[in-house]
Amino acid sequence: MKILICNDDGFQAPGIVALHDALRTVADVEVVAPEHNNSAKSNALTLNAPLYVHKAYNGFRYVNGTPADCVHIALTGLLGYRPDLVVSGINNGANMGDDTIYSGTVGAAMEGFLFGIPSIAFSQVDKGWAEIEAAAATARQMVLDMKSQQLIGTSPWLLNVNIPNMPLEALKSIKLCRLGRRHSAEQAIVQQSPRGETMYWIGSAGAAKDDSEGTDFHATAHGHVAMTPLKVDLTDYDSLGYWAQTASKLTGVAS
Repeated sequence: MKILICNDDGFQAPGIVALHDALRTVADVEVVAPEHNNSAKSNALTLNAPLYVHKAYNGFRYVNGTPADCVHIALTGLLGYRPDLVVSGINNGANMGDDTIYSGTVGAAMEGFLFGIPSIAFSQVDKGWAEIEAAAATARQMVLDMKSQQLIGTSPWLLNVNIPNMPLEALKSIKLCRLGRRHSAEQAIVQQSPRGETMYWIGSAGAAKDDSEGTDFHATAHGHVAMTPLKVDLTDYDSLGYWAQTASKLTGVAS
């Protein structure tokens, strides 16, 4: 089994180191990750600047680009082979609910999925790397279970997994969940720069809006590992009928 590992916290982050150390005992693993933190870069690709690949002291390769850049470059010219699985993480903080739209961790896994490779994004619920070894052991066991069920190296799928920061023996079973929802983000933080210019910092993520039973928020709050299958198709199938009449009246040509 060959696994490509990426993340969005950068190649030196404790999460990717722990993930690599756990998975290298069960597979041939290769790390291609961003040089610096690239949180909230989603699926962004760098199209207006060259990308450079360097090798770190520990054998990890790092790129001056986004998480999606790393996976894209790895799969289209760097590795020279097709991995059986793409694994992203372990992220420093949750990627639940609406977070998945912005997440660079999910973006890296999604890039693998777009290339037809089964892919998993792993995140810890709380920031700070507490119990990171337990999270890595959980990721390792999930990969082994997927392999034993012959789900790796087959048709592509995309999973988003969030792991509570708890000791391994305290973690509860995996729960299949839907994504919850958050309230709108908090207000931007406005400051003055040393030069007197106005600066804006994106505000913190909003509180959970839908954390009812069945959501990833609810599962992790009760000590479970939350697993959510994701898809790329953004078509709102439920509203196609609603828009059909309007679409029929749109000529698409200015009169």
